[in-house]
Amino acid sequence: MEGRKYRVVIAYDGTSYSGWQYQENALGVQQVVEEALAYLEGGPVRVFGSSRTDAGVHAKGFSAHFRLTKPIPPKNLVRAANSRLPESVRILKAAYAAEDFDARLSAKGKEYRYQLYQADILPPHLAPYWTFCHRPLNLEAMRQAAAHFVGRHDFVSFAANPNRELETTVRTVFSFEVKNVGHRYTFIVRGDGFLYKQVRSMVGFLISVGKGNEIPDAVRELLEAHTPRTARVETAPSRGLFLWKVFY
Repeated sequence: MEGRKYRVVIAYDGTSYSGWQYQENALGVQQVVEEALAYLEGGPVRVFGSSRTDAGVHAKGFSAHFRLTKPIPPKNLVRAANSRLPESVRILKAAYAAEDFDARLSAKGKEYRYQLYQADILPPHLAPYWTFCHRPLNLEAMRQAAAHFVGRHDFVSFAANPNRELETTVRTVFSFEVKNVGHRYTFIVRGDGFLYKQVRSMVGFLISVGKGNEIPDAVRELLEAHTPRTARVETAPSRGLFLWKVFY
């Protein structure tokens, strides 16, 4: 296929989607983006994303690439594509891409943010984007526990089975911050890549630490065990998770 390769940054509200990936029996964000671009192209367009996201997970800075034969300038592409996309999906930026650029393989790392609201009541307008916790949380204990995740580790104890072969379950976490302003807690993790449900599993365990159900050193214990995840590691709900940025 001739034409130009483009790279785009996409934001989406994942509430109504089965994740990024195209699926035969559910609606993925990839499908609606491909349909919008196909209208502009006048033919099928395959969009390659930087990663998969789970059902209900949101994105502020998802990256993707694709090729078009129609000579559409990037600025015009943003406006035209957004006019065809649902309000829950937006292309934020577009640019011509180098021929060797690959949204997934060229990525150097990703940043995810998880949003948690701790109070007696969760305001309804926050419900799609914030996970609710009514119990008080120990911020310092969660920060101590998060520090154990930083570095290169085997994260098999903090990931779900993806039902596909993996070369390795070793990943590098560059940083893991836990911030708190009023009722709002934000977990910010950056790494070279993440396993299936790894971020939600790590956050779920930090919440257990915050509640006093686990101690901070339990993170190190589980990392050193190199055993598959058990019920001890809860998966935080998808609605609080955002793919914030992809680094190149």
